[in-house]
Amino acid sequence: MASTNGKGKVVLAYSGGLDTSCILKWLIEQGYEVVAYIANVGQDEDFEAARQKAEAIGATRVYVEDLRHEFVTDYIFPAVRANAIYEGRYMLGTSLARPCIAKRHVEIARKENCRFVSHGATGKGNDQVRFELTYYALAPDLQVIAPWRNPEFLARFKGRPDLMEYAHQQKIPVSATPAAPYSTDENLFHISYESGVLEDPRTAPAEEMFRMTVSPHAAEEKPEEIEIHFKDGTPIKLVNRTRGGVWEDPLALFMTLNDAGRRHGIGRIDIVENRFIGIKSRGVYETPGGTILREAHMDIEGIAMDREVLRLRDMFTPKFAELIYNGFWFSPEMDFLMAAIDKSQEAIDGVVVLSLYRGRAMVIGRESPSSLYDRDLVSMDIEGGFNPLDSEGFIKINAIRLKAHHAIMQKRAQRTAALR
Repeated sequence: MASTNGKGKVVLAYSGGLDTSCILKWLIEQGYEVVAYIANVGQDEDFEAARQKAEAIGATRVYVEDLRHEFVTDYIFPAVRANAIYEGRYMLGTSLARPCIAKRHVEIARKENCRFVSHGATGKGNDQVRFELTYYALAPDLQVIAPWRNPEFLARFKGRPDLMEYAHQQKIPVSATPAAPYSTDENLFHISYESGVLEDPRTAPAEEMFRMTVSPHAAEEKPEEIEIHFKDGTPIKLVNRTRGGVWEDPLALFMTLNDAGRRHGIGRIDIVENRFIGIKSRGVYETPGGTILREAHMDIEGIAMDREVLRLRDMFTPKFAELIYNGFWFSPEMDFLMAAIDKSQEAIDGVVVLSLYRGRAMVIGRESPSSLYDRDLVSMDIEGGFNPLDSEGFIKINAIRLKAHHAIMQKRAQRTAALR
């Protein structure tokens, strides 16, 4: 049913859950015509059921967009090429999905000639920032409706009980199961768990919570050997030496890595991180395929990347990860860093062999046509064009500042002793 109040058309990022279902109906009540947009980024969801639910609530049109291939090639693989990791541990699974989702959100708004976009992100989390910074970067003329920051909405819905009561009144079908003791976000790259019982950082996550990986203690009894092929830092082929099979399509390659990581319990972490808005948050994550790829990529760089280029790129990596986490995927600073990272990945080609076993992805071999490793040069048995006598001058030159520092400290100690 179209809007009768003439407020205009809004595209709502819709999941089919309680929050966005109530938001969809509330927007219609406010006089908007609502187009629902469901993004498939690899979560376990009945997309057809969600479509039918949105239509039943009153959406005039429903888009179900399969973004999985784009998510892998345009977001996951670039993050792998940069070895992106937030605060040394978090591999940015939720953060990477948001610009992918929001970009298509904007494209649908343009297609539907909408003035408004809306989402169900809460007012305390990171996602509101990530979604909206993407909207403003790509379509600054669009207006954002964020119900969980709307005073009228907040006065009406103070929590889940109010949403449940509203859904009952509006005949919105909701799951009869009790609320989970934690919240989750799932996509092709990872599953995150936070809030609820996990808000106590002393509480260990229950084993039955995990959905993407088996426990390392219950993983496969024998190692599994795989090889990952890279071209310019991008994974282009996966070969399973143990089970057989070759995968070259990016989506199939990544999904197969996820499955291998699941079998061996790879990619679990439990951390407390700093949200962009200034709140600390405890999160538990499963990132099986991404963890394997990161190990392999760092290793191929080790043999094929120049030392000083590697050091400079490693200076960029924390900032790159921070930009992703904070929602600045589409920004001039990200364009700059991406260009530098692309340059660093030229000739990062080759094959890395890994053994997957009981929670670990361990590199056991590598080769590269761009290898900077010279076996003869490093051999203890072969001189290889390197004269060991040259090391004496190298050591003496590097010792100059150490000798100078020692002399200064000696003089300082003498002056201190003389004053006593």
